[in-house]
Amino acid sequence: MKLRVQNDRIDPRRVLKPRESPAVMQPYSSEGNGLSLTLQPELLTRTPVTPAAAAGPDSNEVRVTMTGGPGESSGGASSRRSRVGSHSHSHSHPHGHDRAQRGSSSEPELDPPDPDLDSGEPSTSLSELRCLFRWLQKSLPFLIILCAKLVIQHALGLAVGVGLFTTFLYVNKNIQTQAFLQDRHSKLQCIWLFVFLVFSTLLLYYTFLTETLYHCLIFLSPSIDPLGFWEILWAVGTTNFIIKFLFMGIKCLILLLPSSLVSYRTQGRWLMLTEELGQVHQATAPVPLWFRYLVTYQEADGNLGLTLGVLLALVYLILKLLGLYSQWTSLLKTVRVFLAGEHTGMAATRGQCSEAGDVCPICQGEYKEPRTLLCQHIFCDECIALWFNREKSCPLCRTVITEKVYKWRDGATSPHLQIY
Repeated sequence: MKLRVQNDRIDPRRVLKPRESPAVMQPYSSEGNGLSLTLQPELLTRTPVTPAAAAGPDSNEVRVTMTGGPGESSGGASSRRSRVGSHSHSHSHPHGHDRAQRGSSSEPELDPPDPDLDSGEPSTSLSELRCLFRWLQKSLPFLIILCAKLVIQHALGLAVGVGLFTTFLYVNKNIQTQAFLQDRHSKLQCIWLFVFLVFSTLLLYYTFLTETLYHCLIFLSPSIDPLGFWEILWAVGTTNFIIKFLFMGIKCLILLLPSSLVSYRTQGRWLMLTEELGQVHQATAPVPLWFRYLVTYQEADGNLGLTLGVLLALVYLILKLLGLYSQWTSLLKTVRVFLAGEHTGMAATRGQCSEAGDVCPICQGEYKEPRTLLCQHIFCDECIALWFNREKSCPLCRTVITEKVYKWRDGATSPHLQIY
């Protein structure tokens, strides 16, 4: 591109005559309010001049300084910069596009690494939690509708289950309290607990009289038709609570016996034996129901369904027998302790009590029927009996005294629900 300089405001004395050879205008530098241009002879190959060559002393450069007025300096400079920028942009667009593509392809490598990716496990757990939260957020309306439908369909059964569970918790806690009070327990409270249990049981069986749920207590099948999975589960759970109520009523009767007939230690053995018998009854009561269900639930499918049902029933019986064996072993140990008594120690003499300080380490009071353990530590008979309801060893030196923890001597009933 050849340069033609026309400016009316340029001083004629400062105009330099260019050489006769054509020249190319290239931006050189911008300082102050003027513009410096470099005039170079045009090469035949139009090879771009490098900055090092342009700055050399032998490059035959001619600089023309164009200076405008004060008011036009900023506008002219900006317009010239815009023209130069557009010209350079037009020439450098392909190269810039290529560089942009290379930059976009290498952009992930320039990003700083995520700190969660280094740890590995936290990022995975967080992503799993986010997925779980999103799933719950999307599925929450459906789950609410499903739960509402189940509650409406089984409202009576759920109400019965909640009532049985709250009754069990209330009576079990009060029986333990009365057994802990020993001779100071309330006879009236024990009578109330017994009546409450009997009334709850009779009310339940009267409400479901047509189903004959009481047959489950004597290992017979109730008259529930159809006898599906949920019906079996409900009948077994209800029967389990009723068996608990029956044996809790027996414990109330044991607490009503006078202390002259049944001492505290003998009372604890009776309570322990009652609970062990109740657990065996709870484990054996569901067997006829589940056996009948497993054998006949695919009876309509022919021989194949009947064969599969018989195999499942045999597997169930094998697992049940293994569970009953462990319970039978525990029952035999309890019967042995009940008949022979539990020898936790011997009666302590006055000299032994005086050497020990005449103060029981458990109750911090004077000895009442002091007993000497195998480790020669002395405690009150009642205090050490309560201790061995939960522990096997001596409270002071941790020497093992008994073989088994007989925790049912305090009148507690197992909250375990036997449903299979």
